[in-house]
Amino acid sequence: MTCIYLSGPMTGLPHGNRPAFLEAAQSLRARGFRVINPAEYGSAEDDWYAAMRRDIRMLMDADAVVTLPGWERSRGARLEVYVACQLNMPVYTLTACLRAAEEDLAKAPAIQLSLEL
Repeated sequence: MTCIYLSGPMTGLPHGNRPAFLEAAQSLRARGFRVINPAEYGSAEDDWYAAMRRDIRMLMDADAVVTLPGWERSRGARLEVYVACQLNMPVYTLTACLRAAEEDLAKAPAIQLSLEL
């Protein structure tokens, strides 16, 4: 079973974008994936640095990263995607992952990354 790490924008969004993370996790779990959802951990008191340290540790336990809409505008999500790419982990958009889940995730188009941090 593939373990997916969810990556997406949180900072500055209503409720930390948790509803979008929870909905994505539920959809992926319903398709048989194990999901590491950073929105299910931590607290509102965590600063960005503490949250990223925790989240990157969790990312290391995943087989792939799935990005939520708007990830490109998130400093933390860009960092997570960068780390995943540097470690040769596949990165997919949520849409591509859900579409491919009915067939074979390995056939889903991975994100082509050109990021400057």
